[in-house]
Order: sequence, then structure tokens, then C-alpha cells
Amino acid sequence: MTTGPVLVVDGLTTELRRTTATILEGVTFSIAEGETVAVVGESGSGKSMLALAVMGLLPRAIRRTAGSIVLGGTDLAALSAGEVRARRGRDLAMIFQEPLSALNPVMRVGTQIVEVLTRRRGLPSHAARAEAIRLLGRVGIARPAERFRAFPHELSGGMRQRVMIAAALAAQPRLLIADEPTTALDVTVQAQILDLLRDLKRDIGLALMLITHDLGVVAELADRVVVLYAGRVAEIAPATTLFDSARHPYSRALLASRPRAHGPRSALVPIEGAVPTAGTMPAGCRFRPRCSLATVSCASPPPLHAAGPDHLVACWAVQ
Repeated sequence: MTTGPVLVVDGLTTELRRTTATILEGVTFSIAEGETVAVVGESGSGKSMLALAVMGLLPRAIRRTAGSIVLGGTDLAALSAGEVRARRGRDLAMIFQEPLSALNPVMRVGTQIVEVLTRRRGLPSHAARAEAIRLLGRVGIARPAERFRAFPHELSGGMRQRVMIAAALAAQPRLLIADEPTTALDVTVQAQILDLLRDLKRDIGLALMLITHDLGVVAELADRVVVLYAGRVAEIAPATTLFDSARHPYSRALLASRPRAHGPRSALVPIEGAVPTAGTMPAGCRFRPRCSLATVSCASPPPLHAAGPDHLVACWAVQ
């Protein structure tokens, strides 16, 4: 059961420092306690950039120019870099897409979890070691005391991802951001990781922001979906509503491009064209050059407006 929002992102805009080309523009959404919100879209839509903006980890070449990121009543965008760093891990944490590159290759995995526990929760070393072993067991790693001493390269991809989840949970954050957490995993391990995230959300009331391009994962795990295109929100809807009656032409195109597991065979339906890059964004609706429903009205940016209960769409063709 969800309660009030843990995270509220309002009007978030980022741009390249040298060219002032926008990457994210006016992004607005919220996540409640115990809720999973999936952010979906093609590569280049700004999904990972949004996650980095929330975490306060934007690259030096990119800056936030507008909007707020309110976590638990505090606007992270108004804090200094040091203040955001102090909250990172403790109030919000992130599971990165490739754990082998995110984990320190020359440190044992247990030591990396202990570091979080001592720095963020202030546990003494012996208590931190015991808690790290408990967390490794909690995320489904067999023989956790033995795996505590392993280096990242000695573990399988699925176990490395579980270590990342354990490290992210170590400081007991309110918000967990998972950036493509199952991309490099086979189907069986992917299902296990999804089950683990679902169980953790239920047991400890995490607010989960899921970054993915896999609509199957969205159907499995998400409560609500934010469809992002070229740095703007195209549609926000409950997951069941989006899959049953998506309204934005881009959302419909994404759903139509999925391979079918059942029924007669048919050719995949691609979305013609490509996502525009920073500095080449079209005027008005950014999906306009690829949209079969585009009209002269689309030369102006469409606002998000209600298309049903808890359902918002940014499209002039949807009234």
C-alpha cells in the first residue's frame, strides 16, 4: 500500500554547459512509499540522465538549470554538493547497470558493503561485518560468509548484481534507483532479481525508481510508468492502464514494437527514425518528426494534461 510521495521531481531541466542544448526538459513525476515507478523509453530518451540528476551525479559537462528534486521534504537541488553526498547512500541509493564496472575490482565485495555500513550507519567494524554477511544472505547469495571474501571477478553476473543490491540497501535508503538492473543477465537470473526487488519493496517499504527499456520487466514489477521521449515526459499512467490503453502515439509505438510470445507470427513493427540528440531537438513536440498523427498544432510543445484517473498525456491529438 502506498502513502505520501517519497520523491517529487518538478520541472527538472538540464542542459549542456557549453552549448545550452537541453537534455531533460520540464520533467515532473513523483514516487510514493512502497511504489515502483518505471521510467521507459528508447536509448537516448534521457532515462539514465534522469537517474543521475536525482542522485546528484550529473557529469561536469551537464548542469541543472531549473526544477526541484524533493526527497522526504528536502529539495536536493538546493543543497551543496557535500550535503547531497552525505545523503547519498543514506536516503537514496542506486543500482548501476553493469555491476562489474560499478564494484571496485581490487576490493573484496564484503569490504565494499562494510564501507557503506561504517560510513553511513556508523557501525563498528565487527558489527558492520556481521551486518554485511546478513545482507548478502538476505539478497539470496548462498554461503554469504564465504562470498564476503570474494572479489567481484570471482562471482557470476547474477551474484554481482545481488552484491550491488546489498550495498545499496546497507544504509537503509528510502529511495532505490535501479538502472537497467537485469540487462546483462540471462532470463532465469533476471526473474530471480525481479523477485528479489519485489520482496524487498514489500518487506521494507522501499520507493523504487526503475530505469528500463524492457517492457516485460515493467509489466512484471511497475505500479506506474513514466514514458520519456527526448528528455520530455510523454505519458504517465498506472502500468495496467498504459498496457491496456496507452494514449500517446509514442507509448503506443513502443508497445506495438514488442515481440509477441503468443498468437500468430508477425513481423516486428519498428518506430521509424531515431531519437533526436541534444542540440538537434525539433521545435514543438519532440516526437513530431516520427509521428503519423502530427498536425500544425504540434509545432508548439504540448502540456501534460489529464487523460483519465492518474493518467497524464502530453499530446495535442489526445483530448
